[in-house]
Amino acid sequence: MPQQDARIARMGRRAALVIAATGVLWILATLIGVEYGLSLRVRALFDLMALGGFIYAFVLIYQLWRARQGNRR
Repeated sequence: MPQQDARIARMGRRAALVIAATGVLWILATLIGVEYGLSLRVRALFDLMALGGFIYAFVLIYQLWRARQGNRR
C-alpha cells in the first residue's frame, strides 16, 4: 500500500503543477498579448491552449480520483 500511496501523491502533485503552470502561463500570455498588441485571433489561440491545459488537468484529477477509489477496496 505505501507504494500505491506514493503513486497517488505523485499524481496529485502533477495535477497541481499543471493547474498552476497553466494559470500562470495563461495570465502571462494575456498580458503579453495586450502589451504587444497581438491580434484577437492570437490571443484566442492562447486561450484555447490554456483551455487544453485545464482539460488535461481535469483528466489527471479524474485519474487520481479513480486511483483512490480503487485504493479503498
